[in-house]
Amino acid sequence: MGAVEGFFERVDAGRFLATEYTRGPWDPGAQHAGPPAALLGRAVEERSDARAGMRIARITYEILRPVPIGALEVATSVLRAGRGTEVVEASLTPAGGAAPVMVARALRIRVAEEAVPAVVPGPQVPPPGEAGAVPFFPVPWEAGYHTAMEARFTEGAFVELGPGTCWMRMRVPLVAGEEIRPLDRVLVAADSGNGISSVLDYGRFVFVNGDLTVHLHRHPVGEWACGIPYRRGRGRHRPGRCPAARREGPHRAQRAELVRRSAVVRAPGRRPCGLDGGLRRRRGWVGDARRIDCSGLRAGWRGVRHGRITR
Repeated sequence: MGAVEGFFERVDAGRFLATEYTRGPWDPGAQHAGPPAALLGRAVEERSDARAGMRIARITYEILRPVPIGALEVATSVLRAGRGTEVVEASLTPAGGAAPVMVARALRIRVAEEAVPAVVPGPQVPPPGEAGAVPFFPVPWEAGYHTAMEARFTEGAFVELGPGTCWMRMRVPLVAGEEIRPLDRVLVAADSGNGISSVLDYGRFVFVNGDLTVHLHRHPVGEWACGIPYRRGRGRHRPGRCPAARREGPHRAQRAELVRRSAVVRAPGRRPCGLDGGLRRRRGWVGDARRIDCSGLRAGWRGVRHGRITR
């Protein structure tokens, strides 16, 4: 583990410094979307004007551009406040930046004090104690999201074709020196849904999500979050869904809009390059937003060695 035990260091109430544990598998300077998503979720809940007796029922993220590893500023605003609901927006902007890189809109609902009828139980999966720890897919750097999270599959694996069921647990807190909250555990793992199951061959297709929506059916509890078989829609631009559970039962459902494209790219003056392992599914945005620079890839190496995502 690194010198700072946490995904972020708190500078003050609205400023944070991202650590190496936020690093994703596709670019050494960009974060995995899970930690910043959890940071925005916490900002919605801990803001000074947050009303007691309410919880997040849904939170939708717009991932506008890669989230850099560095100093970040968080801002929140209430878009609508009613007697039983409120809508809160939270934004994440690089320090000194002119525009946010991630924006979240959360629907908070009033929590009823009286008892409510039990709901039909969702999918039941073996507990994490019955599954062994497994490494993440090959990543070309030592520290990052893949070392800050523990993963245990009860079905499938990161690099296996087909449905997968995976328990995930944080090894470090969201903010160094601060207690891990149940919502942190859910949101840190939420963006990993399209990484635990593969319906199509990652050697031919990659899937990139520009948004993420998490529905919370109840207060999350416990230290493990479980992603249950991820379902991708058919077609070029279709949503994927990933229900999730705790040992006590289902607590959320995730939805992300995925964009499919070919997994083979060509660099000028070089033969086509394919990204092996789990890295192939998170190579970057499609179209004009981001592209992969393959000039530093070494043929035959499993994963990105010197390649990087460029604007």
